[in-house]
Amino acid sequence: MKQLFKNIKVIELAGVLAGPSAGVFFSELGAKVIKVENPKTGGDVTRSWKLETENKNDKTSAYYWSVNTGKEILFLDVTIEKDLKTLYKLVKQADIIITNYKKGDDKKLKVDYPTLKKLNSKLIYATINGFGEKSKRTAYDLILQAEAGFMFINGESNSDPVKMPVALIDVIAGHQLKEAILIALLKLAKTKKGSHISVSLFDSAVASLVNQATNWLVAGHLPKSTGSLHPNIAPYGELFNTKDKQLITFAIGSNKQFENLSQLLDLNYLSLDERFASNQNRIKNRNELFLLLKSAIEKQSFSNLYKACLEKDVPIGKIRNLKEVFELPEAKAKLKSFKENGKTKKAVNSIAFKFLD
Repeated sequence: MKQLFKNIKVIELAGVLAGPSAGVFFSELGAKVIKVENPKTGGDVTRSWKLETENKNDKTSAYYWSVNTGKEILFLDVTIEKDLKTLYKLVKQADIIITNYKKGDDKKLKVDYPTLKKLNSKLIYATINGFGEKSKRTAYDLILQAEAGFMFINGESNSDPVKMPVALIDVIAGHQLKEAILIALLKLAKTKKGSHISVSLFDSAVASLVNQATNWLVAGHLPKSTGSLHPNIAPYGELFNTKDKQLITFAIGSNKQFENLSQLLDLNYLSLDERFASNQNRIKNRNELFLLLKSAIEKQSFSNLYKACLEKDVPIGKIRNLKEVFELPEAKAKLKSFKENGKTKKAVNSIAFKFLD
């Protein structure tokens, strides 16, 4: 892959998470990515988003490094003519520009698409915004999770609305941006024409509501917070403790999987019981089903049950903390190393696909 992208040059004029996540993606594919930060403001605001436990001597936060490894960092204040000319020189040689300016700021700073297109007609100009190109509204992931319905449907049934602990909407919008840029690169290869791309955090969020959206639009079912429970499938998301106090969950998506789980728990009769014989009936009677499964699972050791479920193709998951996650060989394989202040640190590689041929 790195051979395909080695001659691609990306200039990143974006900060925080969504835009930079697209930049680091192309860096990991082998492109040259130059991240431009404003020295007047101290650079990307996430440089200062440090945890209490982070080293005070480090110049940047762990948060910053989640999406900024592998980039060339260049400090430019484009309100200064000399620095603006330096940026323009880079633009002439670039393939992709990534920005997340508020409405009007790009024109004010003379880095808007019409201006930069005059310097480079084949430029792919990709921008992230909060609520569309016409909105000046400041957009943070929390606000989008609230406005797009995610917080309303997230949390336990008796809890207040809850934000996802990852900046999910930024991540989703970043993926939309990557996809759009890749399509624009294909267009460029076929037509020799550049593109002006706009990705809205709000549009990305609404597009990602998938079945929860159609549950309302088609079935008139207003989704609400139900913890980890799935509105369309049961048992799915219920939490169980094993005999040795390991917390697990199941994602039973078919009658066959339910039958296999019932057999593993010595509850063969469940799959024959009219209350649980079909998925719709299991949803209707999920509380009764939960109590029956809970009683049986509390008698099982985690290792034996986990192994048996994997062998019988019963979707089971252990609720792991991040320490446990990064002890898994699959997670270790996703790590990359970088250096700060002479110390080697680790971050997660953003690429999660493989070309097998």
